[in-house]
Formats: sequence, C-alpha cells, structure tokens
Amino acid sequence: NSEQELTSVPALPPQKQLSFEQKLPPLPAAPPQGQSNPGGVYGQSPELLHTPPQVETHLGHFPYAENQRQNLVKVADFYGREEFLDRTAANAFFQMQADAKASGVDLTIISGFRSVPQQERLFSRQISKRGSREAAARLSAPPGHSEHHTGYAVDIGEGEDIDTFLKPEFESTKAYRWLAENAYRYKFELSFPQGNSQGVSYEPWHWRYVGSPEAAAVFSPARLTY
Repeated sequence: NSEQELTSVPALPPQKQLSFEQKLPPLPAAPPQGQSNPGGVYGQSPELLHTPPQVETHLGHFPYAENQRQNLVKVADFYGREEFLDRTAANAFFQMQADAKASGVDLTIISGFRSVPQQERLFSRQISKRGSREAAARLSAPPGHSEHHTGYAVDIGEGEDIDTFLKPEFESTKAYRWLAENAYRYKFELSFPQGNSQGVSYEPWHWRYVGSPEAAAVFSPARLTY
C-alpha cells in the first residue's frame, strides 16, 4: 500500500515544523497501568458504537475517496517531493513528532496524501513486478482503495535510515517502538498489523489518524475488521 522508489537518493532534507491555527483534538486517556497497547491501537472510538453499512472490499482493500485539496496542508519535503496531510492529521502528527523528538526519536514523513492517478502508477508497477493484480494487492492498494487518498494516512520512517524505510525492518527501530507505545495518545493507529484480516502484508510504517469524527467515519469499516 506504500511502495516507493528509494534508490540513489540524496541526503534527507530537514523537515520543518509547521504551525496551524486549528488546535489538536482532545487526547484519549492512556490505558490502565500494565495494560498493553499493541500496534498503537487504543480501542474503538464512540463513532464505532453503531455498526456502519457493510462496505465491499476489492482485493482486500476498502474503497476511499480523495480528500478535498483545500483540506490538505504541506507537512514535509521527502527527497524533493512535497507531502501533504489533512489539516487535523497534520496538527496531531506535528505534536507527536515534537514529543518523539524530545524523547530522542526522529519521526520522518515518507508519504502522506496520494491521488488516485498516483496510486494507479504505483499499483501498475507492482503488477509488473508481481505478475497479477491479486499478488500486487498484498503490497499495494488498487487505485481508489488506498488509505493515502484520505489525507489521514502517513508512512513514517526513522530519521535518515533509508535501509528501513517502507520495510518490515522498520519494526526494529526506536521510532517504531515509540509509536507502538505512544501513537494512540495522538489518535494514530497501525493500519496493517501482522495477520490483519484484510490479507494485506504487514506494514509497521503505515499509520492512520482517527482522531476527528470525519477520520473515524472514513476508517470505521476497516477498523471493525481488527
């Protein structure tokens, strides 16, 4: 769902902290002491108390519409490519990034919002590599079915450690361990944990924001499959 080309890249430029007028939504309470929080999932929000209409998946992926461009703000430059998130997700991410930095952890934005045409190119590339749409869909969402269309999903890396960018090895980094313990405080959760029922390959780098009513509604069908 997050395949990128990362070969022959220059040094990673520093990411700028941006400030926005809109404040962060209230943070959820931490889980009781001694209670684990695997994958940064802090439990179902009130928006999920009522089961939404059943949504049909395509090759294991739920459909997602593109967020409106006026809702998106620039959050980073990744090797010369501008990255955007929905404003509410951006606010939450920057707070999370600052708090991680204070703990000695450098969270890098690799990829944020992605248009349907961009996803079409990525998915076609995976088909060429994997030989079929079914095989490609285990690693990349079909166009119209990527969480990145929403502006609420973000691929995260650790500093300039490109050897773990968009790879399962990211799980061994300080950044992942910090996210697994703390991301829920900022209302981010892991989209594709090990053994997820969607059949998507494990993506420890791919996190989604569910802290606004709009974001919670967008992801409610997928979250019910946890």
